[in-house]
Amino acid sequence: MTWLAKACKHLTLVFVLFAFLAISSCEGTDTREKVDDTVKELAGKKDLDRMEKMKKTIHKAQQQDQERFKKTEESAQEK
Repeated sequence: MTWLAKACKHLTLVFVLFAFLAISSCEGTDTREKVDDTVKELAGKKDLDRMEKMKKTIHKAQQQDQERFKKTEESAQEK
């Protein structure tokens, strides 16, 4: 029975070391970034970000159209 206790002690140490290596080696690597991108895409965050960007682009285009319309009205009133 003492061999079982010794084996458990060593296995615990090995598991702790493997867990530490698995957690620390993923940070900042390309693999971690790919995993994060995949999770965001599956969660729908990327789609939400794209839609938000499109909303901002559309809003900016609308503002530019309004400014152009105002300028054409002002130039038409001057004539």
